[in-house]
Amino acid sequence: MAQWTSAVGAAQLARQLQAQQPRPAGPGTRKPPAYRALADGVRLLVLEGRVPVAARLPAERELALALSVSRTTVAAAYEALRAEGFLESRRGAGSWTSVPAGNPLPARGLEPLPPDALGSMIDLGCAALPAPEPWLTTAVRGALEELPPYAHTHGDYPAGLPALRQTLADRYTARGIPTMPEQIMVTTGAMGAIDAICHLFAGRGERVAVESPSYANILQLMREAGARLVPVAMAEGLAGWDLPRWRQVLRDAAPRLAYVVADFHNPTGALAGEDQRRQLVEAARSAGTVLVVDETMSELYLDGDRPGAELPPPVCAFDPAGSAVLTVGSASKAFWAGMRIGWVRAAPEVIRSLVAARAYADLGTPVLEQLAINWLMGTGGWEQAVGIRRAQAAENRDALVAAVRRELPGWEFDVPRGGLTLWVRTGGLSGSRIAEVGERVGVRVPGGPRFGVDGAFEGYVRLPFTVGGPVADEAAVRLAAAARLVESGARAGADAPRTFVA
Repeated sequence: MAQWTSAVGAAQLARQLQAQQPRPAGPGTRKPPAYRALADGVRLLVLEGRVPVAARLPAERELALALSVSRTTVAAAYEALRAEGFLESRRGAGSWTSVPAGNPLPARGLEPLPPDALGSMIDLGCAALPAPEPWLTTAVRGALEELPPYAHTHGDYPAGLPALRQTLADRYTARGIPTMPEQIMVTTGAMGAIDAICHLFAGRGERVAVESPSYANILQLMREAGARLVPVAMAEGLAGWDLPRWRQVLRDAAPRLAYVVADFHNPTGALAGEDQRRQLVEAARSAGTVLVVDETMSELYLDGDRPGAELPPPVCAFDPAGSAVLTVGSASKAFWAGMRIGWVRAAPEVIRSLVAARAYADLGTPVLEQLAINWLMGTGGWEQAVGIRRAQAAENRDALVAAVRRELPGWEFDVPRGGLTLWVRTGGLSGSRIAEVGERVGVRVPGGPRFGVDGAFEGYVRLPFTVGGPVADEAAVRLAAAARLVESGARAGADAPRTFVA
């Protein structure tokens, strides 16, 4: 059985290699052999996630023709990649990308710090902001007033409180997607929703297509559920999805599920356009793939007050019945991470199956928190609280962007119009090493490989909009100190943090 889960065509790989900007050579530096330059180019594409791990590469003859080089050059490059652990091959199955043994995904960087550690450490690991008061306290008080009738029941509502299901259905209807409460299941956060979906639709060994990069916690959830992740590289910058790649993966790998974040993607901040959404739904339906759409960032449009700034229609607008698109929402990003309320919108029969399967998981979601969210959404408090959140996140984003540009001018990123995260290319340094050294100098940040499949994106870190003002300035200063330590260690050679160049 082949070990690859997707394929990269010769013309596509040639375009990616030719688009790479070579680093200027220093005085007296000799140009590397052609095979070495080719091997380094492929290696960088894998490390950056532009070519997914476990992707089948073109045959030597095909790539040589596409690049206008000799087959010997390609054969030598492939052999060098195999020796370095970036390529595996088997007779009859071809060659596919990999990462070297001993390069596990970083284990730290996303778990929230204990409160007593926040005084000495700037935590950029968790993309979550403090609660937008006074709305949290006010909502809990409102929920307590509505609690007595529910206290006289058993308190188990596997599908969610009827009142909240109706409220959420009405909100989708107001967005232009007619929805019944029977199409809603309330869950314990978005993670609970996606966990339930994975257990229902994707048993152990099933293929699940995911964006590359993607949200680290969801990737780990799917790994632990036994899914075989099929990465699909994002388009450049903030351009959203690469639809030709998606069509190819859906056609060739036939994944049972596909997980995407269309609105202010985590970690890149990309916003998928209306036509991209329509085409992806059509491609998934044609392939028989169930599309799971994460909308947890959809209300965090930080530049939404600018003229002409309108969000595209929700992805579920192109499948209003909810048979091909399962939509996941949450209060955790838009309101507060401590409010573990999520939901799924899908066809009624899908919701019934999810509810039935839930009896063997968590049985239901806490009643008081559901009442608090329902109170907020029913009184207009939700819109005011989310408005506070948007203003705070926008201010933090602008402060962090200015600080990083000042302290780390060699780092590259595109500024997203919404969401909570900045996806930063670290100037050729290892993101994992920066994360490791950063904790020693007082800043916690997740390295890029946490957001890829099997070690991709080594040259990136994710920076969330969780700090602003002087704290953002100090965070950038500490990141710059970490980068200098990593860079000096790389120059030192032995036992040093690894760097890579094209």
